[in-house]
Amino acid sequence: MKTTLLLLCSLLMAAAVQTSNAQAKIGWINSAAIMDKLPEAQDAQRQIDNTVSQWQSELAKMQNEWQLKYEEYDKKKLILTDQLRAQTEKELQDLDKKIADYRNKKFGQNGELFAKQNELMKPVQNKIFKVLEDIAKEDNYDYVFDKSGDILLMYTNDKYDLTGKVFERMTTFNK
Repeated sequence: MKTTLLLLCSLLMAAAVQTSNAQAKIGWINSAAIMDKLPEAQDAQRQIDNTVSQWQSELAKMQNEWQLKYEEYDKKKLILTDQLRAQTEKELQDLDKKIADYRNKKFGQNGELFAKQNELMKPVQNKIFKVLEDIAKEDNYDYVFDKSGDILLMYTNDKYDLTGKVFERMTTFNK
């Protein structure tokens, strides 16, 4: 699927460029393969994995605590007074909320894991991008894609930037 999409994008760009009688030079990289081989990326990944392992361990402790408390409650709930039953149920709910909050804080969309990955991996990714940009300019590439995940345009030659032209035409039409 990704290869097909990459091929389709490449063909569309090639067709668009050929209509202007120019030949675009297109390349691709696999940034995941590069990251897998770079020692500094491997070190960063190890640090992330260690941190995640610690967080998962803490989460497992909290879940075990909840499970033990629930099992104890379940055994005794028939002999507990209404007040003790309600109190224990509230404690279980509070502990459940604490677990959910911890999980979200560490692993949520904007959680600490996201921040840690950004902190450790971003410098490596920036180095890759800088080297890629240098190579693309040296070897006269017009477009370079990254095929390691979702197809991502990593480099473009500024001579193909239509942003100003589109903006100009949009402001002309709106007058």
